[in-house]
Amino acid sequence: MFESLSKLLKEETPFALVTVIEGTNKGAKLLVQPLEKSLEGTLGNESLDRVAARDALGELAAGRSGVRHYGLHGEAREEAIQVFIESFAPPPQMLIFGAVDFTGALVKVAKVLGYRVTVCDAREIFATKKRFPQADEVVADWPNRLIDQVGYSLDTQDAICILTHDNKFDVPAVLASLKTKVGYIGVMGSRRTHEDRLERLKESGVSEKEITRLRSPIGMDLGARTPEETAISVVSEIIALRTKRPMHALKDTAGPIHG
Repeated sequence: MFESLSKLLKEETPFALVTVIEGTNKGAKLLVQPLEKSLEGTLGNESLDRVAARDALGELAAGRSGVRHYGLHGEAREEAIQVFIESFAPPPQMLIFGAVDFTGALVKVAKVLGYRVTVCDAREIFATKKRFPQADEVVADWPNRLIDQVGYSLDTQDAICILTHDNKFDVPAVLASLKTKVGYIGVMGSRRTHEDRLERLKESGVSEKEITRLRSPIGMDLGARTPEETAISVVSEIIALRTKRPMHALKDTAGPIHG
């Protein structure tokens, strides 16, 4: 196992290491690799390995580490076995463009889900740490310039949310986002606003295939009204898109967004 660990660390490949810290087989380890869907080692039995691996993948997806308790065969709400799940991967990133009232609510919800959150707005008076204290970073710059700087680090587990409601910011931000491998590109605005935005994007050379990557109107069709409810609808869409679950997204519906 140590050879595998060394190789994964050297290659900067995400993985989780589960170690029994209390109970039967104390010190036993299980190496979980999400990309290969493989397990190496054992915590004592197949049932416990299966449950612990499932939880380890969840922690790894959120970039978290923590302690879990199980029964001898992975039973929930029992404490015969205590394990430590250690994630070896950076937390997923969320870039939020637009220092608007809704942004604060989205930052809070994203942090609960384990995202490293960056808020960016070209207007220095609005892009302040005081307004968004829970954000990991607040940047006063044009969205497309920030994406050009950090886009190489974005992958399928990451998200970009464009909330600026202004074509001079939205269009360059979308164009820059489409050059990355980011898994989610959500753009806030009404259906009419999005239709106008699409025309501008097509004029800029964006293909129909690229347009399918955009989620707009942003979020799931939950009937959300408050900033907090809207934030939940957005992260629900991000989760459903990542897990490839069926969704009832605003993007795929017609009629009023807010019912």
